Amino acid sequence: MNITVPKIYGLVLSGGKSTRMGNDKGLIDYHGIPQREYLYNLLKASCDDAFLSVREEQKNELRVNYNCILDENKYRGPLNGILSAHHKYPNVSWLILACDLPLVDKETIETLISKRDITKVATAYATNKSKLPEPLIAIWEPNGLIKSVDYMRTAKSSCPRKFLINSDVKLIYPKQDDVLYNANSLADLEYAKTKIVQ
Repeated sequence: MNITVPKIYGLVLSGGKSTRMGNDKGLIDYHGIPQREYLYNLLKASCDDAFLSVREEQKNELRVNYNCILDENKYRGPLNGILSAHHKYPNVSWLILACDLPLVDKETIETLISKRDITKVATAYATNKSKLPEPLIAIWEPNGLIKSVDYMRTAKSSCPRKFLINSDVKLIYPKQDDVLYNANSLADLEYAKTKIVQ
């Protein structure tokens, strides 16, 4: 039996309000350009295509003509951006990156792609410490996204991690947990900058 392997499109989730940081996390400069553009370029180099997930009012902020998917606002939390992308291109797999991952690099993305298991709902990184799936640095397969829609209809929580914890997911672990570090506050930002090798 031949199994069709869906293409992988990359998606940078940058439509959040960044309330804890105090300014747009996607615009922070860790690598010489806004973070959302840095991650987009990494995904563009490794995936079949790449997109930025943005709110309507953010679209005009982009300096160049990046591929964008506007949030549909049908769901709560990060799944809003993920499922907006799924609705636009339902037959592809989505490699999701949150824009608050300043230490993600090309190797991190290529390792995720190389260890992808298309028979699972998703292939996700997990820290060695927590052993819990990181839904915002993961490849979501089309079947998994369909199941997440059903989950959102009945779930009390919109947390994508809770969905993955209760699903058939392949977990992979980084050499160093820091590569999965989330920078959500000014203190986090300063710590991340100390870890970036220029």
